[in-house]
Amino acid sequence: MKALKKIVYLLMILCMLLCTGVLICALVPGLSERISLSLYGEKNAKESAVKIEDADADHIIYGSTTAGIEWETLPFQGNLGYVIPAEQNVYAPDGLAQKNGWLGISSTTQQVEEDEAEKILETLGIGDPGTDISFSELYAPYYSMLTSEMKQLYCQIYANAQNCTEQFQPVVKTTDAELSTVFEAVIGDHPELFWMDTAYGCKIDRTGNVLEITLKFYELTDRLDNAKNEFEKAAQKILSGAADLNTDLERETYLHDSLVESVTYDLSAPMNQSAYSAIVEGKTVCAGYARAFQYLMQNLGIPCFYCTGYSGQDHAWNIVYVNQLFRNVDVTWDDMPEISYDYFNRSDAEFFGTHMRKGLSVYLPVCPSEGEDAPESALDAIRGLINPNPIKPITLDHPGEILVENQTVPVQNVSNDIDDKKLREAGISASEVMTGIDAYYNDCRRRIVAAGSGQIEFSNVIPAQLWNSIEAAYAGGGYKSGYVDAALKELGEENFAIHLRAVKLSDDFYRLYHSVATW
Repeated sequence: MKALKKIVYLLMILCMLLCTGVLICALVPGLSERISLSLYGEKNAKESAVKIEDADADHIIYGSTTAGIEWETLPFQGNLGYVIPAEQNVYAPDGLAQKNGWLGISSTTQQVEEDEAEKILETLGIGDPGTDISFSELYAPYYSMLTSEMKQLYCQIYANAQNCTEQFQPVVKTTDAELSTVFEAVIGDHPELFWMDTAYGCKIDRTGNVLEITLKFYELTDRLDNAKNEFEKAAQKILSGAADLNTDLERETYLHDSLVESVTYDLSAPMNQSAYSAIVEGKTVCAGYARAFQYLMQNLGIPCFYCTGYSGQDHAWNIVYVNQLFRNVDVTWDDMPEISYDYFNRSDAEFFGTHMRKGLSVYLPVCPSEGEDAPESALDAIRGLINPNPIKPITLDHPGEILVENQTVPVQNVSNDIDDKKLREAGISASEVMTGIDAYYNDCRRRIVAAGSGQIEFSNVIPAQLWNSIEAAYAGGGYKSGYVDAALKELGEENFAIHLRAVKLSDDFYRLYHSVATW
C-alpha cells in the first residue's frame, strides 16, 4: 500500500511539473522552439512559421520552412502603388521582340577563411568613403529607397567608382544581399558612371558579412579623361538643340527624336549597358538608349529614371516627369524606320501588357491613367510611393509561433463565369483569375518549377471570396501539401521560403505577389 501511495505521489509531482512547463512555454513565446532546437537540431524544429498582417485590405504573409531563416531578396512592402502584371501575360509586339538586351546586376561572392578575412581587415582600406556626397530625391530615387547605413555604402561605391578604385572594404557592416541592392541603386541612378560595369565581386566571412568589394570597369578607364571629354562633347551637341525650346515636353520630344535618329540598335555593340555606347558610339541596346535618355533629360533638369524589367525578355526603359505627371518612355521601341511615338509618355495601364517592372523599379512612382488621381508634385510622388526599407529580412517575433488562429475555413471555388464588367474595372483578364484553391496551387507549383531553383517573383489573381481559404491555408500550413511539397520534389530541393502580399484590386479581386526561394 505504501508503495502504491509513493507511485501516486510521484505521478502527481510529474503532472505538476508538466503543467508548469506548459505554462512557462505559453508565457515565454519561442521557448518551445529553442528547446526543440537544442534537443533535436534545426532540421527537426517546427517546420513552418507564418505571420499574417491585415492593414487597409493589404495582407502580408511571411513564412519559411525553417524557423528563423532570413529572407535575402527584395520583399514587397509599404505602399507599392505600381501593379505588377503577370509575367506570362507580358510580351513584345511583332518586330520588337528582339529589341531588348538589358543585363541585370551580376556578382560573384567568395567566402573566405578566418586567416584571409583577418588579412583583408588589416591591409585593405575603404578608399573614398564618400562622406561629403549627397543626392537629390528627384534625380536619385533609388538612393532614396535605402536605409541610412545602405546610403553610406552607396556613397562609398559612387565615390570609389569616380576614382576608379577597384577594391575596398565596405564603410559599414553589410551582407551580400544588401550590397546587391545598393549596387543596383548606384547603377540605376548614375548614367554618368559610364565606365563602370554592371558586375561586381565581393568576399564574405563565415557569418555572411562583406569584407571586400571589387568594382569592375570597362577598358576605356586607361583613357578615361579622353573618354569623359568625348562623352560630354557629344552630349552637349545633342543638348544644345533643346536650348531654345520653351517647355519640358518640347525638350523631351527633341531628345527622344535625337536619340532615335542618331543611335542604331546593335546587340553586339561594346559597353552596350552604358550611356556612352549610345551618345558617343551611336550603337547600343535598350539599356544604352534608356541610360542616355536619363542622362540627357536630367541635364535639362527634367526628372527621368532608369526603369528595368521584362518585356518578353529582359528590357530597360524610362520613367519621366513631364506636365506634372510621371510617364513611361521606351526610346528603344520607338526607334523605327520612321520615328514612332507608340511608347512615348504612356501610363502604366498602357504599358501593362508589354512592360513589367522588376527589382527596385517596382518602387518607382506610378504612371497614372488619364483621370486618375496624381500627386501634386514629383517629390510628393517619390516620397509617397518609394519603399523606405527595401531590404528587410523575414524576422519572426517568436520563431515557430503561428500568429493567426488556425481556423478551419471551408475551401471555396468560384464560378468560371466572371462578369466581364468586373474584370474591366479591376484591369485584368479572365485568364489571370484562379477560380479555386486547386487552380491557385497548380499555378504556384507550375511557376516555381518552371523558374528552377533559387529566387523567383510572380503574381496571380484570385476572387476576393477565395482569400479566406488561402489565408487559412498559409496560417495552418495547408499550402505546403497544396503545392510546396510537390514543387520541391520536382526541383530536387529541400527548403522553401515565401513572402506573400495580397493587394485589393477591386471589391471582387485580389492580386497576390509572391517572392519565393527554393534551395
